[in-house]
Amino acid sequence: MITAALMMLQLSAAPAETAPIELTLDAMHAAASKADGEAYFATFTTDGRFIGTDATERWTLPEFRAYAMPYFSQGKGWTYRPVTRTVSIAAIDCRCVAWFDEVLDNDAYGTTRGSGVLRLTEDGWKIEQYVLSFPVPNDKARAVVGVIKAD
Repeated sequence: MITAALMMLQLSAAPAETAPIELTLDAMHAAASKADGEAYFATFTTDGRFIGTDATERWTLPEFRAYAMPYFSQGKGWTYRPVTRTVSIAAIDCRCVAWFDEVLDNDAYGTTRGSGVLRLTEDGWKIEQYVLSFPVPNDKARAVVGVIKAD
């Protein structure tokens, strides 16, 4: 009985524990949508990485900043609206590492997926790595791979 009560208490505390992580991810998406480069990059750790949809897009934070800031400075951002998100915090003593996956909606690309890792820093939760991808339905995978191989 006590074990069940403790499990229920732990489960009820989980959303509150992940709320600051969700706020960080929401702030990153909001800043990108507003083309606010300073706010956007402030959501990442200084040694963070952004992995984009193209196989060549594995950027350090300085590399990604160099790519994105010219767009942001022209008021051109990108809008990915979270549809669903799952956040997990590593079961280690510090409770300082988390990972997530999210389904996103984008006007140009439709359904996309984001996933990554966050670390708790002195300044709060920061994105250590963000991966943006396109989910490919299994029945269309061979055709998509065929198009990519043809290049």
